[in-house]
Amino acid sequence: MESSPHRSPQVDAFLTRYTAGERSFRDIDLNSANLNTLNLKGADLSYADLSNANLKNANLRGTDLSYANLNNADLTQADLRGTSLFGTDLRDAILTGTQLADTDFDQTTQFPTGFDPSQHISQ
Repeated sequence: MESSPHRSPQVDAFLTRYTAGERSFRDIDLNSANLNTLNLKGADLSYADLSNANLKNANLRGTDLSYANLNNADLTQADLRGTSLFGTDLRDAILTGTQLADTDFDQTTQFPTGFDPSQHISQ
């Protein structure tokens, strides 16, 4: 059984559903998924497991990531403008160049140690 070095069958199924117009993916398990450069704008990924996922350059504008696990995820240059990050676990996530304008988060959102989200919000 051969598998693509870029995407798993589970990710392919997720993308097929997203392309068909589905936006509700609450509780989905995308641990270690390669979602590099994908447009997932407006998806409900609340409570999703995206730990260790590759989300480099992904378009996540307006996405609900509330209570999602993004621990160790790579969000380099990802567009998170307008996302909901209430209670989201971003510990050890790579947030280099991440756009966070108009992002909603609270005291339960776990950013990497020393990360100041206000430094990533464009004025």
